[in-house]
Amino acid sequence: MVGVFIVLEGGDGVGKSTQAKLLAQWLTGRGHEVVLTFEPGDTPAGAVMRRIVLDPATRDLAERTETLLYLADKAQHVAQVVRPALERGAVVVCDRYVDSVLAYQGAGRGLDIDRIEQIARWATADLLPDLTILLDLDPSVGVGGIAEPDRLEGAGLDLHVRARKSFLDLAARDPEHYLVLPARTDKQGIARTIRDRVAPLLSAPAGTLEP
Repeated sequence: MVGVFIVLEGGDGVGKSTQAKLLAQWLTGRGHEVVLTFEPGDTPAGAVMRRIVLDPATRDLAERTETLLYLADKAQHVAQVVRPALERGAVVVCDRYVDSVLAYQGAGRGLDIDRIEQIARWATADLLPDLTILLDLDPSVGVGGIAEPDRLEGAGLDLHVRARKSFLDLAARDPEHYLVLPARTDKQGIARTIRDRVAPLLSAPAGTLEP
């Protein structure tokens, strides 16, 4: 049995963690095994990488180094958390995945998105989400409302504007596997829309695991 892989994406401050928790609660109530997880940092090795990439003290970290650390976190996370859960039939709800590194380190940092995507797919063994939920918000509202920004949140509004456009471009490229919603409008309304989109995945053959 193969589980269902659902990812929440979007800029900082859009409410991904809130919606991930609401979705996980609903799925659990329906009797599913749910693994609620996040990137970067939800493995012991990933926690170390998270501290490095988000600590304002490492602001001079090279852009390629930053990118590779994010990708290393994803490789470990898929191997240790995501893939084992899917293989036993669980529903994995993940706060951020590959799209975030494409948007932030690719478009945001001005690096080659195609090259990053190629490495990212290798790092994650070509594991794709069954559904990506993109919560969209003007970065001046989302990031601008964060009182104590981390290293990436404080990287400048222009980076976040470029990242937002990249998220939307990725969704437009594959609308069948994306649900784009305006963020921070009606928390419960957003949650209901997400549930309506997720429900059919629970009874249909799901998963994109490769050997």
